[in-house]
Amino acid sequence: MRKINYIAVHCTATAQSATVESIKRYWKEQLGWKSPGYHYIIDSKGEITQLLDCAEVSNGVRGHNSETINVCYIGGVDGENKPIDNRTRQQCGKLRFLIRKLKELHSNAIIQGHRDFPNVAKACPCFDAKEEYKDL
Repeated sequence: MRKINYIAVHCTATAQSATVESIKRYWKEQLGWKSPGYHYIIDSKGEITQLLDCAEVSNGVRGHNSETINVCYIGGVDGENKPIDNRTRQQCGKLRFLIRKLKELHSNAIIQGHRDFPNVAKACPCFDAKEEYKDL
């Protein structure tokens, strides 16, 4: 197993109606990625989909992927593509559940948003993940 130093929280920066399949297609067809951007993704109904085994490296945070598990919720932008915390109640609950389980497995991992990594100029995940999950 990889040494996990971070649990990174992301948003897809898409409409909440985006599907897991459309996001995977974008990574492959538009970005040319062979691996997904996240290990887990949570849709607006709170359904968790595992996209990649945590032993594998995903494409979530450039320069930190080898030491990070990446979790994501679908959404994060408004109708004008501006950053917004638009997580549904179901997404909030499932994010907390999933992050708690990952933290139990990787007790020394730091939980933070994508935006909290050095040299990242994004609003992702559009809320303060460090503050929200500081109790975990």
